[in-house]
Amino acid sequence: MKRIITISITSLFCLTAQAQTVQNIPGAQVNGRKKTHKERAEFLHHAQTTEVLTESELQRNNPAFIEQALSTVAGVQVDKRTQLGGQRIVIRGYGNDQKFGNWGIKAYYNGIPLTTAEGVTTLDDIDFSLVNNIEVIKGPAGTEYGAGVGGVARFYLQGAGRKGVTLSQNLMTGTYNLFQAQSRVDVVNDNASVTANYTHIQSDGYRPHGASLKNFFSSFGDFKINNKQKLSYYVAHNYSQEETPGQIPYALYYAGVDPGNMAYIRKNGRTEILSTRVGISHSYQITKELGNRTSLFYAGSSSKHVSAGSFTNGTDGNYGLRSEFFWKKELGKNFSNRLSLGTELQESQSLTNGARFTGSIDTPMQLRPITSGGSSMRYVTRQSSYFAIDRISYEPWQLTLVAGISANTARYTREDLLGLPGLIAGYKDQSFAKNFETAINPHIALQKAWKHQLFQFSYSKGFNAPTASTSYISALRESNNDLKPEHATQYELSAQGLLFNTHFDYQVSLFSLMINDKLTQLSAIDPSNNAPYTYTANTGDQKNQGIELSMGYIWHVKKNPVLATVEPFVSSSFYDFTYTNFTTIVGKGSTATSFDGKQVIGIPKNKFCIGLDLSSPSGFYMNNTFSYMGAIYADFGNTNKVGDFNLFNSKIGYRHSFRLARFAPKNFDLDVYFAGNNLSNQINYTYLFMGNSVGDSDKGSGFPSSTPADVTPGPNKAYFFGGFGLKYHF
Repeated sequence: MKRIITISITSLFCLTAQAQTVQNIPGAQVNGRKKTHKERAEFLHHAQTTEVLTESELQRNNPAFIEQALSTVAGVQVDKRTQLGGQRIVIRGYGNDQKFGNWGIKAYYNGIPLTTAEGVTTLDDIDFSLVNNIEVIKGPAGTEYGAGVGGVARFYLQGAGRKGVTLSQNLMTGTYNLFQAQSRVDVVNDNASVTANYTHIQSDGYRPHGASLKNFFSSFGDFKINNKQKLSYYVAHNYSQEETPGQIPYALYYAGVDPGNMAYIRKNGRTEILSTRVGISHSYQITKELGNRTSLFYAGSSSKHVSAGSFTNGTDGNYGLRSEFFWKKELGKNFSNRLSLGTELQESQSLTNGARFTGSIDTPMQLRPITSGGSSMRYVTRQSSYFAIDRISYEPWQLTLVAGISANTARYTREDLLGLPGLIAGYKDQSFAKNFETAINPHIALQKAWKHQLFQFSYSKGFNAPTASTSYISALRESNNDLKPEHATQYELSAQGLLFNTHFDYQVSLFSLMINDKLTQLSAIDPSNNAPYTYTANTGDQKNQGIELSMGYIWHVKKNPVLATVEPFVSSSFYDFTYTNFTTIVGKGSTATSFDGKQVIGIPKNKFCIGLDLSSPSGFYMNNTFSYMGAIYADFGNTNKVGDFNLFNSKIGYRHSFRLARFAPKNFDLDVYFAGNNLSNQINYTYLFMGNSVGDSDKGSGFPSSTPADVTPGPNKAYFFGGFGLKYHF
C-alpha cells in the first residue's frame, strides 16, 4: 500500500495545464472538462467516489461497444462472452467470479432497474448507442440502492436540446461485416421533448460462430405538466441474438489460434432475448421545500439459451416502483439540511425450462430424459429497500455531514412444476421457499469543500443475497440451507476538484473494502453416481485495498489554424486484493483448502488508461486511447497466471454544420469518422472462467479431454469501422 500511495501522489502533481473554458458549479468556477460539472455534483450527492462519462467520452469509440467506454474508468472492468453480449461489469474487484451472468452490481437504464429482484443483470438487449451519460458509483451503495456489493452503474438517455424537429440518420460499417444503422426523430418545444429511435446492428463477429444481430425500438420523452410537475417515460421493444463460440484452451489463446469450441458450435450455441421495457416517472415539487419523484417500471422477456451442456428457455417479468421524497430547509443563517426518504420495491416472476444434452457428437441436440438433469421451475422473487439519508451542512466552513440508513429484505419462492403428485414416478419435488433476515446498511460521510477541491471520508455497507438458483443444489435435490448473504464494508478517503488555478481536474480515492461470507461457486462429485456438479457456498472473506486516480485537462489553443483543443487524460488503478479466512470445500466431507493471502482472481494489481484527444478549428478531430491490463490469476491457488496485454485504439473524424441555401440557417450537422481498435495487434481475452470454474471441459469440444478450455479470446488483429451521422433540423 505504501508503494501505491507514493506512486499515486507523485502522479497527481506531475501534469501541467493551460487555460480552459469556464463552467459554473456549486461553490466554484470550473475550468475543466465537460464531465467535471456533472462528476462533482454526483460526488456530492452520493458522498462516495462517483465517476461520470458524458457523451464526449462515449463517442470516442463505437458506443455499441460499451466496454470501450467503461473500461476507461479507474476501478472498472467490463468482460464479455460475445462481440456485443454477455457483458459483466466488475467494479473494485467484485462481480467476476460467476461462471455466467452479471451479479453483485446494480444497474439502471433511464431510471429503470436493469437488475432484477434476484440481483441478476442482463445487458444483451440494451441499446447503448442511445446512452448520453453514465454514472458509476464505486463500492457498496446499499443505503440508497439496496442490494449490490460492487457498486452501481446508471445509464441515461437525453433528447435533443434544440427546439423544433430533428431527423438523424447514422450508418456504420466495418471489419467482420459489421453494419449499424440508427434512425431517430426528436421533437422539442417549450413543454415537451419526445424521441423515437430504431437501431439495427449485425456482425459476423471476430470468432468462429460469433455472429451478432440486434434490433432496438425505443421512445422516451419529458413533459412539463405545470411549473411544479414533470412527467417522463421510456418504452422499448428489443431483440438480441448472440452466437456463442465457447471457450478455448490457453495454449491456443497464446498462439493466437481460435478454432472455437465445437461443443458449442455443433449445437448452434446462442442466446436469444426478446424483451419489452416500460417506465414512467413523475416529479412533483409539492412545496418550495418538499418534492417527490416516483417511478413505475416493468420489464418482460422471453429467452432461449443453448450452451455446450444444456438447453434452456424461459419467460421473465420484473416490475416495481421507486419513490423518493426530498426535503430541503435552511436552518438559520449558517446551517442547511437536506433529507431524503424513499423506497424501492421489486418483484420478479419467471418460468424456466431446462434440459441437459447427452454429449452425443452424431446427434448433438439429443437431450437426456427429463428426470436426468431436466427442470421446469416457476420463481417468484421479492426485494424491498427502505432508506433515509440526511445531509447537514455548516455553510461558513463548507462542511457537510451525510448520514443514511436502509433496511433491505429478500425472499424467494420456487415451485417445481415437475413435482406435481403422480406426474413423474419417483420424482423428488424441488420446490422451496427462503427468506433472508433484514439487512441494515448504514452510510456515513464527512465532506469538506475548499476553494476548488472537495475532500471526503466515507463509511458504507452493502449486501448481496444468494439467488434462488444458488439456494438449492439441484444435483443433490436438496436446499442449500446454510447459505448466507454476503456483507461488505468500505472505508474510503477521496478528493475531487481542480488544481493549478482550476486548470487541471482530478479525482483520487484510497479505499479498503472488506467482503464477508463471500459467495463462491464450487465444484463437487456426487458420491451416489460419481457425477460432477456445482453448488454455491460461503467461503470466507475478501479484502480489497487500493487507490484509484483519474485526471485530465483541456487546453484551448488560441489563434492556431491547426489545433483548437488538446485534451489528455489518464485513469489508473493500483490494487492489493487478497483472500482472508477464505476456505473452499470440494464436495461434502472433503478436505478444506485455505487460500488465505492469495491474490483475488481476475483482478490485476495495475490497470491504467491514457487518452489524447485533438480537434482543429476546421472541424477535424482525433481520439487516441491506450489501455493496459495487468496480469491476473485465474484460480484461487494462484497457480494459473494469465499474462498482461495492452490495446491501442484511434478514431479520426470531421464535424461540420452547413446549410443548403445561402441565406438559410445552418440546419445540417455532419459527422464523418473512421476508427481502428487493437491497432497494435495484441493477443487479449474478453472473458475467463475463474475460481472453481477453471478447468472447464465439454464433451465434443474438439480438444483433448485433459485440456481445459477457459478462455474467451478477443480479436488479436486490428479491426476497423467507419461511417457518418447526419442531422437535419426543421
